[in-house]
Amino acid sequence: MEKVLLVGIRLPGVPHREINVSIDELSRLAETVNALVVDTIIQTRQRYDPGHLISKDKAKEISGIAKANNIRTIIFNKELTPTQQRNLEETIGAKIIDRTRLILDIFARRARTKEGALQVELAQYTYFLPRITKQGLWLDGQVGGIGTRGPGERKLEYDRRRIRDHIVKLKNQIDSIRSHRDLQRRRRKASGIPVIDIIGYTNVGKSTLFNAIIKKNAVYADDKLFATLDPTIRNLTLPSGKKILVTDTVGFIRDLPHQLIMAFRATLEEITSADCLIHLIDAISSEHDVQEKVVFDTISELGAINVPLIRVYNKCDLLNKRQLKPRILKDDLFISAKTDRGIDKLLIKIDEMFRTEKTNYTIKIPYAKLNLLPIIHQYSNVTNETYGSRNIKLHIKTDSVGWHKLQKHLIQTN
Repeated sequence: MEKVLLVGIRLPGVPHREINVSIDELSRLAETVNALVVDTIIQTRQRYDPGHLISKDKAKEISGIAKANNIRTIIFNKELTPTQQRNLEETIGAKIIDRTRLILDIFARRARTKEGALQVELAQYTYFLPRITKQGLWLDGQVGGIGTRGPGERKLEYDRRRIRDHIVKLKNQIDSIRSHRDLQRRRRKASGIPVIDIIGYTNVGKSTLFNAIIKKNAVYADDKLFATLDPTIRNLTLPSGKKILVTDTVGFIRDLPHQLIMAFRATLEEITSADCLIHLIDAISSEHDVQEKVVFDTISELGAINVPLIRVYNKCDLLNKRQLKPRILKDDLFISAKTDRGIDKLLIKIDEMFRTEKTNYTIKIPYAKLNLLPIIHQYSNVTNETYGSRNIKLHIKTDSVGWHKLQKHLIQTN
């Protein structure tokens, strides 16, 4: 295992609890890549040092600790500028990586599909581009270990122009993926089968829940951050017999690197077209309120804030009723994806989302627009047809969701 030392900075107004939680999360990220956290240092400062982030004296102190404990890697809990990274390596004499680079490294290890690998590669190139020096890419003078798993696991020694050209190529490939995803979404919408996405903070049990509700070990589930990277879609039959599609998605995390958000936008945008979101929350986490806000802010940024949402607290088997009571809201559900506790109630809740009362409507379809008939039958029950001289008068019965979808088609053809 690679020995690492974690470094954090506490600025004025930042509670001690907040920086401690942030460092704990950084420690878990480091453990995800099999690092051994030997020590943690938190410096309180009025502002970030532009040259080293921390003070130069503190950097020298860290250098002594690293040499005394044979620590080869220092991980900072904030994204470093290229200048700060180079100065820190020169002062400390060890490999310096930041939180962003660590997360990129984890994503590189997790990518299983071509789509996932392309998106990670784009994020990494975007991160490394400003870190190019006259001698080539700044690789900390180190080869191997944490933070050096570069795009495609190839050594990056391109000049800036070639890096930019490759970024353009990757963006074009990802745009093709986005077009393909758009086509798939349109086909799913046309089928009339509702789509539900399981979202939440990383490591709250989304993949375990996904496997539990479809009754198969369809996806890899582990007690690790970002165990799931590539989205997976499966069919699910609800208690009423209604068929839906369920998607397991990548987890969110606070301060998710903007490079990843941009690179994975084609994947993350899947949630904007979902008919319902299951927001899974870790009931035993002392930071569940902060994690909820991270998820809320992320779906807001993606434009999915108006998608219907079911809040579900997971791991309730590890809490007693006294611990649960203060957190209960009217529509919240409490489950244990690991033991299947509450899964039946969740499925009933999902079923109720799509069992709305149906209303009678009357529409007229010109004979020139008969291609709309299959769509009308798809989203409604036609109770009566009257054939006139210019159009067909249809009496239909459908719910609010079906009527909304029909209106879109009717408007588009007028």
